[in-house]
Amino acid sequence: MRKVFSRDGTTIAYQRAGAGPAIVLLNGAFRDHTIFDALVPELTAHCTTYVYDRRGRGQSADSPRYAIEREIEDLAVVIEEAGGHAVVFAGSCGANLALEAALAGTPITKLALHEPYFRVGDHPRPPLDAADQLRTLVADGQRGAAAEYFLNVLMDLPPTAIAQWRQGPLWATNEANAHTLAYDATLCGDYTLPADRLAALRTPTLVVNSDGTSDWLRAAAQATAAALPNARGRELPGSWHRIEMEALGRVLVEFATT
Repeated sequence: MRKVFSRDGTTIAYQRAGAGPAIVLLNGAFRDHTIFDALVPELTAHCTTYVYDRRGRGQSADSPRYAIEREIEDLAVVIEEAGGHAVVFAGSCGANLALEAALAGTPITKLALHEPYFRVGDHPRPPLDAADQLRTLVADGQRGAAAEYFLNVLMDLPPTAIAQWRQGPLWATNEANAHTLAYDATLCGDYTLPADRLAALRTPTLVVNSDGTSDWLRAAAQATAAALPNARGRELPGSWHRIEMEALGRVLVEFATT
């Protein structure tokens, strides 16, 4: 992986592949750049992809104190590596980060968002101290409990589903990245959709959700598209919080290159 320094001196690791318009892929909670291993081949014949490890994950370094502004600077320095402007595709809490970056003036030419993390309508919000709870669990060495807390309290997964996740091959990564879950909870703010702020964002935006996702995630995607003045929503085939890679790749290529 290539390395670049963010504004505060933190090392950010990224990979570049393909040819064509630049598209930066930004992950959500738990994961590093490898979450896009299946998506990158769908894009590289038409786009130059930039995937990076958000700070605190994978081969990127971290800083003693988290701030959303630092993550915006991390994204900005990757976009600088991509030539100074880029399309950004971001999922889940990463979509919240991408929106904050666009609102801060980061040179994003287009935004593609997969199920941003907001609670709208009658869907209940997680507790406002979730980030503090996650930090406490990690500080006490309870990384597995922190991962379970995030999946249950913030993502609404039942204990039976979490038990299945624990048996899967990615659970070790969940625990390894558990200290970053408080970062993602912080990105979500009070979990409400900032419609007034989004109304000022003119960046062309595509908001996608899967046809098999949770009702609250579908509602959040639809409300985000409705709040942005230059956005459209689209539902694609998939499962809970996931879209089929071939369908997603096809839609992203079309969006990034036209």
